[in-house]
Amino acid sequence: MRVLGVLCLLLLLGAVLASAVGVVWTRHESRVLFVELSRLQNQRDDLNIEYGKLELEQATWAEPRRVDSEARQKLGMVNPKPQDIQLVRR
Repeated sequence: MRVLGVLCLLLLLGAVLASAVGVVWTRHESRVLFVELSRLQNQRDDLNIEYGKLELEQATWAEPRRVDSEARQKLGMVNPKPQDIQLVRR
């Protein structure tokens, strides 16, 4: 009976140690994942800022007055004369 009690005690001690190691490992893993999450959130925020800047730049480049100005200056485009306009009917 005494041997059975010692075996039971050793088994419980092993279970407690295994549980403690599991808790420590889980907490460590949780901290590692939290650091990774924080890094990814910062990266997301930086990308959102860059995306906003790119949208603003795109809106600036696509502004109709700017497109018209570029077409006239760089491509030499002009408005057609009324006699050069032809109406096509289907």
